[in-house]
Amino acid sequence: MRNPRSAEGGDRSGGQSGGRAIGRPDGQSNGWPGGWPGRWRGGWALRRVLPAVLVGAAVGVVGGCGDDGGGAAWSPPPPPEVTVAEAAGRVVREWDEYTGRLQAADTVEIRARVSGYLESVHFVDGELVEAGDLLFVVDPRPYQAVLDAAGAEEKRAGAALELAQNDLERAERLLADRAISAEDYDTRSKEVQQAQAVLEAARALVASAALDLEFTRVLAPISGRVSRRYVDEGNLISGGSEGSTLLTRVVSLDPIHCYFTASEQDYLRYARLAREGDRPSSREVANPVEVALADEAGFPHRGRMDFVDNQLDASTGTIRGRAVLPNPDGLLTPGLFVKIRLLGSGEYDAVLVPDQAIGTDQSRRFVYVIQEDGTAAYRNVTLGPIIDGLRVIRSGLAAGEVIVIEGLQRVRAGEQATPDRVALDEWLRRGEAPPAGGDAASPSEAGE
Repeated sequence: MRNPRSAEGGDRSGGQSGGRAIGRPDGQSNGWPGGWPGRWRGGWALRRVLPAVLVGAAVGVVGGCGDDGGGAAWSPPPPPEVTVAEAAGRVVREWDEYTGRLQAADTVEIRARVSGYLESVHFVDGELVEAGDLLFVVDPRPYQAVLDAAGAEEKRAGAALELAQNDLERAERLLADRAISAEDYDTRSKEVQQAQAVLEAARALVASAALDLEFTRVLAPISGRVSRRYVDEGNLISGGSEGSTLLTRVVSLDPIHCYFTASEQDYLRYARLAREGDRPSSREVANPVEVALADEAGFPHRGRMDFVDNQLDASTGTIRGRAVLPNPDGLLTPGLFVKIRLLGSGEYDAVLVPDQAIGTDQSRRFVYVIQEDGTAAYRNVTLGPIIDGLRVIRSGLAAGEVIVIEGLQRVRAGEQATPDRVALDEWLRRGEAPPAGGDAASPSEAGE
């Protein structure tokens, strides 16, 4: 009699008799625990068959790559193409850049010298005026009356002097005839002197009254641009004292001053350069300066140094300097912030490269030099300021060495490169680099 379990197992195994046709790994009668299909679905066979399949496929691929009959052989990529140029060597001078502020060379607060009612205003707010132009008129009538009274007093004193002089002449004749005493003669003589003093005092009063009358006409003391009127006609103003009424202001425009501050380190550097004879002190020589407004490229305005303060500000550690600039067209306006650069060194031989040729490796700066065998060499460099659109290299590179200026990211140290050599000046003219404008780096950038 058949075992029902065996029959059931044979049915699940696809009709085989009891599933005993396949031996089990453990020597038991059934070939697979739970039957072949169940174990296959569990992945037991896949884990043993798949590695062999992958190994066979890899062997086939390798064999196909080496097949001379139809497959292409693998070859390394060609060296990267890069643009290279020689590092330039030039005689240059460095410029140090600061932030400055324009200030009028002369600023005058217009105040009346006499008190009274403001009679009229004779300028348009904000216009240009010349020295001597009439600005305001204070009611002159009270001062004219004082002048007239002083003139009358002068005439009275003059008549008294003439009378005293006549009396003295008569006394001289009488004294010669011994008709009067010497005491009477002395009295007449002193009366003449007193009358002369009274006349001089009267003349002084006339001059003072005339000045007051003249001061009722307020004139522009300098040429420049006038501000608005601060007082309208008809108002009572005070004059001739510290608290006199402010009427307006006038500022000069040509020339104009530019004030800026330099750090203590810059001051010491300039002092040592002057001591070594590489750069004269701005206290002794009018060193050149260049100025740019906020919306200007380059530094189109030229001037010169004319003042350096006599001490440093202890609270900020800076020293104040001043430059003077011609301003014939009046474009430079007092109060504007500007960029100003000052001659920072004497002439010296420098190595210059485009900023695009300089790479950054954390805190270090580097360039790639293409050697004679075509390999790229890594060079650490120390940067200086930008001069005429090129960066000064203080150390790490020599003039004439061939460096990568385009394709820096495709180069690796010690690897070959395909150089496309160009002339640096021609490359600059094509606009591949920033245009030459003389943008000077600040001292902090120059020390990177």
